[in-house]
Amino acid sequence: MSPSTAKCQSTSRAFQRRRSLVQERAGLTLIEVMLVLVILSILAAAVVIPLSRTSNTAMERAARVNIDGLEKGLKLYYMDTLQYPSDLEALRSAPGDLSNPNKWKGPYIDKTIPRDPWDRPYQYAYPGSHNQESFDIWSVGPDGQDGSEDDIGNWEETS
Repeated sequence: MSPSTAKCQSTSRAFQRRRSLVQERAGLTLIEVMLVLVILSILAAAVVIPLSRTSNTAMERAARVNIDGLEKGLKLYYMDTLQYPSDLEALRSAPGDLSNPNKWKGPYIDKTIPRDPWDRPYQYAYPGSHNQESFDIWSVGPDGQDGSEDDIGNWEETS
C-alpha cells in the first residue's frame, strides 16, 4: 500500500468517526431544550409586560380626555343656569330641579354620557370633596374600587 493510499484511508476513517459522532449527537438534550424555553420565556416577558403598561397608560389617557369633555360640559351648564346639576344626565336633557328651566340651553355634550375605558360609569359629585368650590368627576380606574390609588379624576395634575 502506498503512503498516499494509507493517508487517504486514514483521513476517510477520521471523517467517518466524526460523522458517526455527529449522527449520535443530532438531537438536543433535555437541558438544551429547557434552556431554549427559558430564553424564549424571558424574551416574551420582555415584550408583553411593556405592552400591558402601554395599554393601561392609553386607557388612563382616554379616561382623562372623557373627564375633560364632561368637565367642559358642566362648566357650560353652569354658565347658562348658574348652578351645577345633580347628575351627569343633566348634560343631555333638562333636569326637573332647575330653578329656571328656560335657562337650560343644552344638550351640553354631543353624545350619550360616556363610560370609562373599563366600561364603568363616570362618578360625579357636587359639591366635590377635592374641588370644594365646584365638582368632582372621576373614573374608579382599572381596579373598579372607588377611593383607591388608581382613580382618575379632574382634581389631578396631568403630566
